[in-house]
Amino acid sequence: MPVDPKEKIAKRVAQELKEGDLVNLGIGLPTLVANYIPKGVHIFFQSENGIIGMGPEPEKGFENKDLTNAGAGFVTAQPGAMTFDSAFSFAMIRGGHLDVTVLGGLQVDEEGHLANWMIPGKMIPGMGGAMDLVTGAKRVIVAMTHTAKGEPKIVKKCTLPLTSIRRVDLIVTELAVIRPTDEGLVLEEIAEETTLEEVLKLTEAKLIVSEKLKKF
Repeated sequence: MPVDPKEKIAKRVAQELKEGDLVNLGIGLPTLVANYIPKGVHIFFQSENGIIGMGPEPEKGFENKDLTNAGAGFVTAQPGAMTFDSAFSFAMIRGGHLDVTVLGGLQVDEEGHLANWMIPGKMIPGMGGAMDLVTGAKRVIVAMTHTAKGEPKIVKKCTLPLTSIRRVDLIVTELAVIRPTDEGLVLEEIAEETTLEEVLKLTEAKLIVSEKLKKF
């Protein structure tokens, strides 16, 4: 049975987190990351709607309507978890206290710029905290599928409105792990079931293939 692309991405992102990190998970795919933290590794997950100490999704039948993530999905709370208001939450984000934020993406370009908050002409519920997170977190990881309806999401130049002028730190898709640098986008890893040729074909942006390219 083939692995779901989103699960594959979430599992790979989980490997980037280390003991004691304070981590924000964005809406959608990033929330899956909490399900793949190895036992014995303690990560403090923060959600911008006001919780630190988020755990994985609850088992069926154990959902608590008062325990949700920023996307309104049910979560659990770890022992010692705390809740707080939106002002405190954004003071934490804007104050540079987050070690890592994991965000979804619509596009990332050759300069490492992220576009993830709106598609012009389509209704949006609001910009959320993406701009604050990309600007304020110490490390920004983009977790997204490599393409959308067959079109590359890693592009030469973003055509959608940018979330921030800051360069993101890592891009993880179901096909590749890419690190934006001063020289450009460095392709560091490709998925076990793909090929370098396929990754290059499905990427509009120019990729610098690492001499230490490996599979994940």
